[in-house]
Amino acid sequence: MTFTEPLQLAFIFDATILETLPGYQPGACLSDRRVAFIHSAVSEISERLSASDAHLIVRYGDPAVVIAELAQALAAVRVIFAHDDEPQARQRDGFVRSLLADRGIDCISVKDQCIFERDEVLTAAGRPFSVFTPYKNAWLKRLTPQDISPRETGAGAPKAGAPLSSILRKRLYRAGDLHQNHRQPVPSLSAMGFDAGNLAALKIPLGESGAQRCFEEFAPRIAQYKNARDYPGAKGPSYLSVHLRFGTISIRQLVQFALNDQRENPRLAEGAATWCSELIWRDFYMQILYHHPHVVTRSFKPDYEAIQWAQGEDAEAHFAAWCAGQTGYPLVDAGMRQLNRTGYMHNRLRMVVASFLTKDLGIDWRRGEAYFAWKLNDFDLSANNGGWQWAASTGCDAQPYFRIFNPVTQSERFDEKGAFIRRYVPEIGGLPDRWIHAPWTAPPVVLEGSGIRLGTDYPMPLVDHDQARQKTLMRFSVVKKQA
Repeated sequence: MTFTEPLQLAFIFDATILETLPGYQPGACLSDRRVAFIHSAVSEISERLSASDAHLIVRYGDPAVVIAELAQALAAVRVIFAHDDEPQARQRDGFVRSLLADRGIDCISVKDQCIFERDEVLTAAGRPFSVFTPYKNAWLKRLTPQDISPRETGAGAPKAGAPLSSILRKRLYRAGDLHQNHRQPVPSLSAMGFDAGNLAALKIPLGESGAQRCFEEFAPRIAQYKNARDYPGAKGPSYLSVHLRFGTISIRQLVQFALNDQRENPRLAEGAATWCSELIWRDFYMQILYHHPHVVTRSFKPDYEAIQWAQGEDAEAHFAAWCAGQTGYPLVDAGMRQLNRTGYMHNRLRMVVASFLTKDLGIDWRRGEAYFAWKLNDFDLSANNGGWQWAASTGCDAQPYFRIFNPVTQSERFDEKGAFIRRYVPEIGGLPDRWIHAPWTAPPVVLEGSGIRLGTDYPMPLVDHDQARQKTLMRFSVVKKQA
């Protein structure tokens, strides 16, 4: 797809999304790390373009209206944007297309945030996959070097912070050629009703340049990724999820790196292959959302809508305790407190806390999914929905309903010395390693010697895991035949 017309770049902060965030109030400033993260990235792009005598038009408003008005004001012949397969986004984009068509303006959307999408990877019968491993095999079989090559700008794709290619500079409108109305600075966070919150304190590397620093820091660790990724107290993950979510790093660059490491350095092959598989999961869940949009509000498996989730006062109290990290199970509480404090949660813990909510407390997965959507820096609808339905056993290729994470054994295995627990649940930090995973099993003399009063300093467990497991098996008996 090649066009010869000059380019004008624009970014719209979508008010229809931002103004529905929990806690948003007109005239006030809401702290939201994701909005601050995006704002920082957009500002960096704007500065980079300005250095090349170009300009990024940034607006805040309803994109369905702003895009059409801006295109008409610029006398654009076409609008090109990256499409989004979330149901709400598809509806929005359809409306934008119709408005542009009414004005005689061409509209083209392109693939951007994944390697393969929609109908690009199908079964031999031409149907979408619903099981990951065969999807992954078909994905790898279809992959060509072109699929993971950088998108050229005419003189090679520049690295973050590098000067724009000469051909790209020639394609862009010069800032001086734009009408004054279009040469406005990036709107401030406060003008949009937000502030940076504690983003700086979290030390998240920001923008495209920050994403590259994060990637370069991870690259030497990829050999250990397969094993290290499971331990929340270790530096095992790539920490690139928020950059992938908001497009400050290219999925093509990451897959290319993973595959090249497997071919060129056998020592790294196992870690690189595992990491590549995690990247493929992103594509898998995106195509699930595209082909099965009902998963946004209902179980992927329709029969699982018959499950009767816990309700009533006890369920509400249990949900509040889970949100606050006060369940009495230290690893679960540490994970929830990490999320509340930082907006990040280790992947192993995402599975543990989701399993605990749905299968120990018997609470509807949709409530946990919504809480994660509110709190996660890297929230992505397809991945969040897929992960929660996997843990709740209601999704495609999900954890079988009778396989239930034991939060104590998970803690003993993946935080053996309790280092992660002590970081986020310091009130029980004085317990010996042997007892920190299940404080209620510690002898009274140990608790007294550690200065801990269960029920006062730290809660007793909300539920008994073994009893909760039996209740879960009974709860899922309504769909046992389909499982």
